[in-house]
Amino acid sequence: MKAIGGILALVVALGIGLFIYKTEFTQGPMRGAPPKEVIDVAGVKNDLIAIGQAERLYMASHGSYAGLDQLQQDGATVSDGSRRGYTYAVSFDDGQHFTVTATPTDPAKRGWPTLTIDDTMQVSQQ
Repeated sequence: MKAIGGILALVVALGIGLFIYKTEFTQGPMRGAPPKEVIDVAGVKNDLIAIGQAERLYMASHGSYAGLDQLQQDGATVSDGSRRGYTYAVSFDDGQHFTVTATPTDPAKRGWPTLTIDDTMQVSQQ
């Protein structure tokens, strides 16, 4: 009887583990996306974070935000405006806030997410 109870407890524990795995690790913004999309989007997110960091450093030293060209001239190692089939654009709000938008431009990436980062350093996906 103890053996049957032990096996039943093991099955229940495995069932709970499978449920947690499916809900936590297979759902989310990239759920069901092909591996290439997941990898490229992760790379674009990293680029956006690097651009955001460069904008913060530029603001600290110059008192304003800058475009990608100016960041590169200032010595920042940021993408030149496009990478992985995405194009990056910087926009400024009232000189004290910035938004960097990464838009998929490669025809093979139609339907892929548009990503943004702002002065709060939060990457969002649309």
